[in-house]
Amino acid sequence: MISSRGYAAFTPKGALAPFDFERRDPEPNDVVIEILYCGICHSDIHQVREEWGPSHFPLVPGHEIIGKVLRTGSAVTKFKPGDVVGVGVFIDSCRECAECRSGNEHFCVKAPVWTYNAEDPRHGGFTYGGYSNNIVVHEDYVVRIPPGLYLAAAAPLLCAGITTYSPLRHWKVGPGQKVGIVGLGGLGHMALKFSRALGASHIVQFTTSPNKRDDALRLGAHEVVISRDERAVMAHAGTFDFILDAVSANHDVNILLSLLKRDGHLVLVGLPSDPLAVGAFPLISGRKSLSGSMIGGIRETQEMLDFCAAHGIVADIEQIPIQKVNEAYERTIRADVKYRFVIDLSSLK
Repeated sequence: MISSRGYAAFTPKGALAPFDFERRDPEPNDVVIEILYCGICHSDIHQVREEWGPSHFPLVPGHEIIGKVLRTGSAVTKFKPGDVVGVGVFIDSCRECAECRSGNEHFCVKAPVWTYNAEDPRHGGFTYGGYSNNIVVHEDYVVRIPPGLYLAAAAPLLCAGITTYSPLRHWKVGPGQKVGIVGLGGLGHMALKFSRALGASHIVQFTTSPNKRDDALRLGAHEVVISRDERAVMAHAGTFDFILDAVSANHDVNILLSLLKRDGHLVLVGLPSDPLAVGAFPLISGRKSLSGSMIGGIRETQEMLDFCAAHGIVADIEQIPIQKVNEAYERTIRADVKYRFVIDLSSLK
């Protein structure tokens, strides 16, 4: 077994605290990774606080992982010691279903093995995430970090990045299209950067916060609309080819559907806690679609990272030592970060 240290939640109500544990010994196709940086995703907080159902404690969160290969199993062919790599939201899947074979491992019919707080059917026990000094992962679930990316700011690409890149690519966002981004946080700010790099002709940022206007323009928006201004919102009725909705608070998607052109697409990547109430008329009036998207497969994640390297895209971050993780959780809940906290794991030493 491999000795590991990190920070864990021990109860849903308690603070994260130091935790010593063991990782499994590497198998022939495994990569042992020293973790350098790990982003803080809001889903970490949801799972620590059991807001998405029961969790398994102690719980080591973290699925936006950047690290360096320490050693490899005897059958590993994709990586060598010293390589800079990433690990995202899942670390295994069944490898046999149609989804896995097509490169959509995140839609594995038997469910992916999530990077933390998940039962590991292949090795037993529960998975521990990236708020730690190391991790052991099969090489097929590790991605290469291209040279030139600022490593700390590349960590959120493993979740916030791929979560927004995947739907923009799937629905072929590009030149000649008017694109709306709803919500300017960890996801929304990445969606702005990607939309601009993909060449969307006009990008509108919808936000409830007037003080985010300048940031939205800096990040790639051509125009900013304050969501509470009904007249300003409805001035765009029937004009969007594509809207990406990154809001996790409860809100009315029917208004957003009314902003779409004929055959326009509204795609959800946020996770509101309550079921959405969707009227039939906003959908059928104009043959519009309401869809959802989550992360991406390994192949697409590597494509996204290479795209980021080619276009100089990383997340806007605030880097912290792990000792400030509890403060960062409270600030994340208050949306008091631009736009992602990233833990420097050298602080564990």
